[in-house]
Amino acid sequence: MTVFFPTSEQQLLHRAKLVAGYTFGEIAKYLNMPIPDNLNKQKGWVGNLIETFLGANAGSKAERDFANLGIELKTIPVDKYGRPLETTFVSVTPLMANYGVIWETSHVKYKLTKVLWIPIEGDRATPLANRKVGHPILWTPTPEQEQQLKQDWQELMDMIALGQVEKITARYGTYLQIRPKAANGKALTEAIGENGQIILTRPRGFYLKKSFTMQILHNGIN
Repeated sequence: MTVFFPTSEQQLLHRAKLVAGYTFGEIAKYLNMPIPDNLNKQKGWVGNLIETFLGANAGSKAERDFANLGIELKTIPVDKYGRPLETTFVSVTPLMANYGVIWETSHVKYKLTKVLWIPIEGDRATPLANRKVGHPILWTPTPEQEQQLKQDWQELMDMIALGQVEKITARYGTYLQIRPKAANGKALTEAIGENGQIILTRPRGFYLKKSFTMQILHNGIN
């Protein structure tokens, strides 16, 4: 197997279309990667499988997955009707030192400038090796979508700055939400409390709501 590194957007999209319809087992065999029994202890395995096949080069760095192309890769588990099964992680939410942070230079905007969405079968009743990869969608936010993302981000960041991080629930935001992001409940990080004091709270992450990613997938197919 020759390692593939895309040098253009067209090359990447062609490669992504090439893998559509294949099972995880077939791709893993091609890449000589072992298949886990399940994803309980290897949640990132599918993403890693697709990244390897498509030649993503960011690794665990904070850059976009295809840094040379300015494209982020998102695998998204869907049900048999093509509906997203879970929210999509975008980036860690900064809870401290946010003075002067604006949407235009935020990590969320950076990550969502251009995204290659790869739908994947997520039905747990289907053995992992038999699940298939769907048709890719290369997406850039419309002005209306970006405006709403910006509004959500601003409202959520304002709440953090005002010491209301503990009041934020997944219901806040139209497209973008904040949820706890940690392997377990014992992981804590510093944040600003309601009276301006330093408090310890669970790390948070920005996620795209399922209703929004459904919109992206639907528009990408039609």
